[in-house]
Amino acid sequence: MDATFGAGGHSSAILAAANCNVIAIDRDPNAIARGADLARSACDRLALVEDNFSDLQAVVRNCGYEAIDGVVFDLGVSSMQLDEGARGFSFRHEGPLDMRMSRDGPTAADVVASASERELAAIIAALGEERHARRLARAIVAARRAAPIRTTRALADLIAGVIPARPEMIHPATRTFQALRIFINDELTELAAGLAAAERVLKPGGRLVVLSFHSLEDRITKSFLVERSRPRAPSRHRPAPAQQAATFRILTPRPIAPDEAEIRTNPRARSAKLRAAERTAAAIPARRTTRLQPHLPSLNEVAARLGTGRQR
Repeated sequence: MDATFGAGGHSSAILAAANCNVIAIDRDPNAIARGADLARSACDRLALVEDNFSDLQAVVRNCGYEAIDGVVFDLGVSSMQLDEGARGFSFRHEGPLDMRMSRDGPTAADVVASASERELAAIIAALGEERHARRLARAIVAARRAAPIRTTRALADLIAGVIPARPEMIHPATRTFQALRIFINDELTELAAGLAAAERVLKPGGRLVVLSFHSLEDRITKSFLVERSRPRAPSRHRPAPAQQAATFRILTPRPIAPDEAEIRTNPRARSAKLRAAERTAAAIPARRTTRLQPHLPSLNEVAARLGTGRQR
């Protein structure tokens, strides 16, 4: 399972490495359309599915399998999405303030227009880890009173006016754009659900590989694997034989990072971290779902106020 098909790099490598079948998922219809040539050349060994990877268990079953040998997640936005200005993901390209991976639902412009100052500050601080979140939220609310913020350039210029750029530092809009993108696409909830679904579909000995590009994704992945790799704590209400074994064995005690040569070849890989684990034969115990992502207003709650004047 290539849970994030993108440009098809992982699927191509897997198909070339073994006589196997690959199920590839992407929520972006453009990515699925671009994969048609690869699917034809793979001679029925590649199945392309437009869906969210939180639904990967259903996708696996719909493709005729009960369990699979491996799942890879390459998280975040793809290079194609960043480079296509019309998608609105990048502050480096002029375009509509969109940021939707699936092209459905509210846009980033909708959130910027309808979220309250408090909500904007919470989103930017929690998902962008931006220490200037309150100042940025105040500036956005003040600016939108004068004119709607509808383009990537308008938002990036506003942010640059609040947080001056410094030499050798990331662009001041980087963290805010990241926060809005993660919020618009509900990426952290998707990740938590996708990891749990991978646990359910992997065979004993199957591999889970996760590539993340910022600390929020990596923190969720690490927390999930650490929790799943430890036997459940003994309970005074159950006899010892009833305790459940770990469902994963961690293969990367420390995440694998790109070396200098790879970063020179692909600068966007500089923040990548790879974590991997092997599925054990242990049954999945009944667990309470651990909340791995920060508590924030829902996208639908924010977007529902668009144009109603109910911002607080």
